[in-house]
Amino acid sequence: MKRFPISLILGGLITGALIGAALLSRVWTPADPTAMNILNRLKGPGEAGLLGADQIGRDVFSIIMAGAWTSLGIAMTATLLGGAIGTLIGVSAAAKGGVFERLAMAINGVLFSFPPILSAILLGALMGPGALTSITAIGVFMIPVFARVSRGAALQIWSRDFVQAARMAGKGPALITLQHILPNISAQIIVQLAIQTGLGILSEAGLSFLGMGVAPPTPSWGRMLADAQTFLSSAPHLVLAPGLAIALAVLGLNLLGDGLRDLTDPRRRQAS
Repeated sequence: MKRFPISLILGGLITGALIGAALLSRVWTPADPTAMNILNRLKGPGEAGLLGADQIGRDVFSIIMAGAWTSLGIAMTATLLGGAIGTLIGVSAAAKGGVFERLAMAINGVLFSFPPILSAILLGALMGPGALTSITAIGVFMIPVFARVSRGAALQIWSRDFVQAARMAGKGPALITLQHILPNISAQIIVQLAIQTGLGILSEAGLSFLGMGVAPPTPSWGRMLADAQTFLSSAPHLVLAPGLAIALAVLGLNLLGDGLRDLTDPRRRQAS
């Protein structure tokens, strides 16, 4: 019987719970995440819902559930967008080589030097804060990561005998990339997607914390942390709840990525 890595199982369970909470929040939450109830203001867990209430009496557990949709939606969209563009650049650079490859990697190096926070500040000045700003800033940051990973993996495949045979059969670089390169590097790309989605969630929380993310009243884990700073001593549950949600989400996706890497890498399987 095939044994699955423990990291894959744990990561899958945590990520599955995150996705489940995000989807469930679209049809049901214990309370309206935007409804205020001043009578419940700053009440702790058990006194007002499972995780207590915030500074204006909203149910924290409901906001956490709704915030999962926001964080996961922005992170996944940005990662898929950056991953698609970066992979296209990477495999194209590996296929063409020469000046195009050097120029593409130089541009990627420039993009990689701009962290998503700085990109969001620049974009926010032009576009204003919001989901689109977060997606664009995080997506641009993802491009050079996927470009480097896909280029490195593609260069290894280009040296294989079956690719040389395809060349001798008259196939061009574009057709070889579609038929041979992309299918053989897809596992590495999927692993990177899982890991970078975790980073995307962390980046989205950071942008929302700085006020560059989604606008109120859209629930956001990062803005929950920002709003809770004033009540750190009197209501620590306001910090702990979103902080643990972010940590678990990132941990789950990183474990999932590590597990997928162990599952798809024959050398790692033999070592274990």
